[in-house]
Amino acid sequence: MSDTSGTVKKDAVEPTAAAPVDDPTAAAGAATALDPRLLIREEGFKGYITEFKRKVKGGELGSLPVVAGLIVIGVIFQLQNSRFLSADNLSNISYYLSATGMLAIGLVFVLLLGEIDLSVGSVSGLASTLFAVFVVNHGMEGWLALILTIVTGVGIGALHGFFFARIGVPAFVVTLAGFLGWNGLMLWLLGSSGTINIPDSGPVHLLGQSSFFMDQSIVGAYILAALGVASLAYGSLVDQRRRKAAGVPFRPTSEIALRVGLLAVAAFVTAAVLNSAAGVSNSLVIFLASLVIVDFVLRRTPYGRKVFAVGGGIEAARRAGINVSMIRITVFAISGGFAAVGGMFFAGQTQSATLNAGGGNTLMLAIAAAVIGGTSLFGGRGTVWSALLGMLVIQSIQTGLDLLNMNTSIQYMITGGVLLGAVVIDSVSRKSQKAAGRG
Repeated sequence: MSDTSGTVKKDAVEPTAAAPVDDPTAAAGAATALDPRLLIREEGFKGYITEFKRKVKGGELGSLPVVAGLIVIGVIFQLQNSRFLSADNLSNISYYLSATGMLAIGLVFVLLLGEIDLSVGSVSGLASTLFAVFVVNHGMEGWLALILTIVTGVGIGALHGFFFARIGVPAFVVTLAGFLGWNGLMLWLLGSSGTINIPDSGPVHLLGQSSFFMDQSIVGAYILAALGVASLAYGSLVDQRRRKAAGVPFRPTSEIALRVGLLAVAAFVTAAVLNSAAGVSNSLVIFLASLVIVDFVLRRTPYGRKVFAVGGGIEAARRAGINVSMIRITVFAISGGFAAVGGMFFAGQTQSATLNAGGGNTLMLAIAAAVIGGTSLFGGRGTVWSALLGMLVIQSIQTGLDLLNMNTSIQYMITGGVLLGAVVIDSVSRKSQKAAGRG
């Protein structure tokens, strides 16, 4: 723009840059946006209570319903039969939850995508049968047979994932076909006898009912408890130092000490209870170690974040540059691998491969465990620890009803009711979060 003399008005096209303000008083009074997590920790215990109330009102219940359910289950069955909370019964619960729990760990990955895998029961049964055929019929070394069995499970899961991710067949249909097909293959391998007895050696002995950590030494359980407490303390302090160096909110030392102290009490009390019975079984140790490793993968690695991203929204994940097909295939491969490991747990419990391996209500209980424990059927939300919490609920109900000599039909009805309740809580929780603007 120019005036009548043809000269250009500079201030019309070149905005004048604001001069820097050298006023410490004004700078001190400027509003600063703070991370709400930092505000919570600065308020101390009161801040955490306030945050807890906010989450509950917003539908973010976490593990609260499961923990409350476990307390109710314990109280009811203990009043009905004083043996329920005995050391021997608690030891049985901890041992028998591991096999189905391994299937539930793999299912958590699939559920995080909002999908389902109906084949895990059949894959676990096929895995125990393959192991028996390798060892008994072909004289293969036990540990090599174990590796081949797990690799086969991973391959089966990847095949399901390929049809789902690349061909576009719904996961429900693909895994339902797998449920039927792999069960048929298992029956064919078992032949007319229907049973193959497995020698009590190698992996089968490791997972057997009479096999305990540190060979039933009383110190074994306490070593595990100490390792768990030390790992939490070390990880928390490292995370605190890393966050402090990055200038982002971090847990205060007092909070870390409280968390470590609570875990120490729970871990050493559990160790003392199990030691007063038979001790800590190897299967429980392997199951807990698997939970820790998988939890780290999901929460601390790029792959885990991609799984949650795909579960939260496929199109958004694709726009973010995530290879959605790869994630889907690997998730089903992981599910198949854990199903095979679970099958080996079943083989260790019975020292055989039978027609009933992976059958009955195994699939339903594995799915129920993951969902009851807090993993959402709608995808994008959950943790692998839900496999442990869910199995504690299911196994406690089964064991308690067995002590009361209840019919199996009653067990199914109660477990079904608990599963429905968990899904209802998940649905209501999601609606509450959407209403609060966090859905």
